[in-house]
Amino acid sequence: MPVGVPDQVFARTPHVRVDTWLWAIRQAKSRSQATAAARAGHVKVNGSTVKAAAPVRVGDEVRLRVEGFDKVFRVKQLLVKRVGAPQARLCYEDLSVERPRMGMYAVPTRARGTGRPSKKERRELDRLRGWDSHIHNS
Repeated sequence: MPVGVPDQVFARTPHVRVDTWLWAIRQAKSRSQATAAARAGHVKVNGSTVKAAAPVRVGDEVRLRVEGFDKVFRVKQLLVKRVGAPQARLCYEDLSVERPRMGMYAVPTRARGTGRPSKKERRELDRLRGWDSHIHNS
């Protein structure tokens, strides 16, 4: 058990609700937000989409979909109450793949007020993006 954490924050049972655990490890701002994520199908335990009341056990893999990317956690400790971020990090292992940074990609922009691109400009933009404008995708 992590040092400096009261015993009442740890589960006394071998499992905890997934929404409670996600809230306790500070991956959701509120318990209702964690419940809504589970209802929307954004939470998976060991590869299966689960409801908010699904049990989580030590050793389980929990996936949480946030902003189009998966956060993957391996459960190390079961919490039922919210703790500080440093203590929460000791209760899971983060297996997530690093998210791509948006600053790495050049985004073509047009000056304001220039109107719609001409056919020639559109083809140049397509070439810049790596698309072949002569192939029609339906």
